Amino acid sequence: MQEYISVTGIVLKQSPVGEYDRNISILTKERGKISAFARGARRPGSKLSAAAAPFSFGTFRMYQGRSSYTLTEAEIQNYFEELRADYIGACYGMYFAEVADYYTRENNDEKQMLKLLYQSLRALCAASLPNPLVRCVFECKAIAVNGEFPGPPKDRPLEDSTVYALQYIAASPVEKLYTFTVTEPVLEQLKEVAGEYMRRFVGRKFHSLEVLQSLC
Repeated sequence: MQEYISVTGIVLKQSPVGEYDRNISILTKERGKISAFARGARRPGSKLSAAAAPFSFGTFRMYQGRSSYTLTEAEIQNYFEELRADYIGACYGMYFAEVADYYTRENNDEKQMLKLLYQSLRALCAASLPNPLVRCVFECKAIAVNGEFPGPPKDRPLEDSTVYALQYIAASPVEKLYTFTVTEPVLEQLKEVAGEYMRRFVGRKFHSLEVLQSLC
């Protein structure tokens, strides 16, 4: 007898399987990152079609097989449609999802990374926040969530506002991260620090970032 479970999460990525199906990766509150098979999701009119798309956030019902889960239904609370209509914003979102995919594992406690991804996608939809600032905050906080953020660098002169912003990002709850803006000089320093820390602590190339950099 199949045992059904319900999880809350965000679809990180999807790939086609066969003619009509999709395999999706979901970052969940209950079970970390899991892989699920969405049967028939590529058929026209499938009830799973929209639920299997990246950025879809909601509750997913599935059963567990030998090597993966099979998705049977979903109740999506946020499709982040603003990003799907904004190509540049969607590229930022795909980069965030790729970083989250890199950092997370199945059966780990990934609640903070899930919160960070969700709030960062919301921030990308806010006209008052520039996407490069959202990216800096996301990168620094992702490193902090993973327990590696060293604080503001001490080997270079930084504006006081830059130091404060870095300390705020590291110490603040995820829900309060995107509550500030900065001047252009401070943003440039944040971009330098975030880029250096991503190279030092992550040290890998992300395809979505290469696409984003070719556009911006």
